[in-house]
Amino acid sequence: MNDIQKIMRDRYPGNTWADVARRDGELPEVLAKQSNPKQNLRDIPFARYTDPDFFELEMERMWKRVWQFACREEHVAEVGDYFVYDIGRMSVLIVRSESGLKAYYNSCLHRGTKLKASGSCGWSANITCPFHNWQWNLDGSLKAIPCDFEFPQVDRERAGLAEVQVASWNGMIFINFDSEAAPLVDYLEVLPEHFKNWDLTGWYVATHVRKHLPGNWKLSMEAFMEAYHTPYVHPEMTNVVGDHNMQHDIFSDHVSRDLCAMASPSPTSRQQMSQQDLLDTMLVGDGKMVGDRAKVPEGKTARWVMAQQLREQMQDQYGLDYSNHSVPEMIDSLKYHVFPNLLVYPAPGLCLVQQFRPDGHDRDRSTFDQYVLHPKPLDGDYEVAEVQVIGEHDSFTAVESMDAFLASVLDQDTDIMRWQREGMYASGKGAETLSIYQESRIRHLHDTLDKYLEGLK
Repeated sequence: MNDIQKIMRDRYPGNTWADVARRDGELPEVLAKQSNPKQNLRDIPFARYTDPDFFELEMERMWKRVWQFACREEHVAEVGDYFVYDIGRMSVLIVRSESGLKAYYNSCLHRGTKLKASGSCGWSANITCPFHNWQWNLDGSLKAIPCDFEFPQVDRERAGLAEVQVASWNGMIFINFDSEAAPLVDYLEVLPEHFKNWDLTGWYVATHVRKHLPGNWKLSMEAFMEAYHTPYVHPEMTNVVGDHNMQHDIFSDHVSRDLCAMASPSPTSRQQMSQQDLLDTMLVGDGKMVGDRAKVPEGKTARWVMAQQLREQMQDQYGLDYSNHSVPEMIDSLKYHVFPNLLVYPAPGLCLVQQFRPDGHDRDRSTFDQYVLHPKPLDGDYEVAEVQVIGEHDSFTAVESMDAFLASVLDQDTDIMRWQREGMYASGKGAETLSIYQESRIRHLHDTLDKYLEGLK
C-alpha cells in the first residue's frame, strides 16, 4: 500500500470502493489491482485551456500522433458503409472495403474538396468527389477522372487516396494520422488485458447523443474524471452512489480508470438507508438494462440483487452468460480513460462510451459524444442509432431514447462548464490546484500531454 492508498483507507475506513466491492465476493484480479504512482503536485496553468498557441501545439504535436476513437464496428459493418470522423480541421473517411477497414484523408486529390460531409455516415459503392466527379474504388485506387485526357501528368497507378492508419479493438474503430505510429494494441497498453472478460463486440449503439459544450475539450472531459464535485452538483446521488471513496488508478501513459460503487452510499451521505431502501431508490445506471426492482433476501445486499437480476436478464434476453462475472463487473461504474479523449464503461449495467473533442477548430468549445451500448438481440433485429445533436442550452432529457435520470445527471455536469470556462479567463491566480488523489487522473492527463508536446512520445 502506497502513501496515497493509506490516506484514502484512513479517510474512509472499511468504506473504500474495494471494501464495498468485496462484501459480495472476491474481486477478479483485474479489479483488485491498484496503481497510484507519485506525481508532481504542481498547479496546472489555465493557459493550457485558453491560450490559442497552446491549442495549435496540441493539434500539431498531439492530435496528429495519437490513436483516437472514431466510430463503432457496427457503423461500417457492410462493404460500402462509410463514416466521417473529424478532429479540428482534420477529417477522415472510414470505409468498409472488400479487404476490410480503410481510412483516408477526407480530401479530393484534385482540388481538395471534402469527399463526404463532416459527421456523415452511410453507404456508397465508390468514393466520388461532389465537385468534379473524380472517383475512387473503396480500396482507395483511382477509378475514373472526367476528361482524363486533360491530366496526362497524373500517374493513375499512384493516384490512390492518401491513407490514415486504422485499426479495431473490442468493437471500436480507431484512427491515427501518424504513419509511423506503433500499432493500436501497443498504444492501448494494459487495456486489452483488463478487458479480456469484457467483450463489447456483440453490442451496438442504442443511443448516440452529441452535445456542443462551452469549454475546452480537456475542461469538458475532466468533469467526468472525478467525483469530488458529486455532493454539490449531484446531491441526490450521494445516498446511493459512492463518490469520494471511488478508486482511482493510473496504469500507464495512455490508460487510467476510476471505479465507483452503485447502490452504496457516499461517505458524504448523512441518511441511514437499509439495503431495501438502496435497491428501491437506486437511480443511476441504464434503466433499460438493470430492470425492475425486487426484494433483498436476508443476508444479501442491494448490489447483489441488482447484479443477479441483470445476469438473468442478459441470459434470457440476449443469450449472454455472465454467471462468472462479479457484482462490480455487472453494475458498477468501471470507467477507463484512454488518452487523450475517450472514456469506456464496460459493465453491462452501465455500458457507455464517451468522447470529447474540440468543436471545429475552437479552443473554447468542445463536443461531447455519448454512446449507450446494448447487446445485439438474439434475433439479430436491431438498428444502430443515428446521432442526435443538441446545443449548449438543450437538455439531454429531450432525447427520448435516453434513461431519464442519467440524462438529468449529464445536464448537471454540462451546465457548470460555462461557469468554469469564464472563471478561468477571470482568474487572478491563473492556475488550478488539484487534489492529491480524487483529481490525480486529471494531473496525469496533463503529464502525458506534455510528453507529446515536448516530443518525448
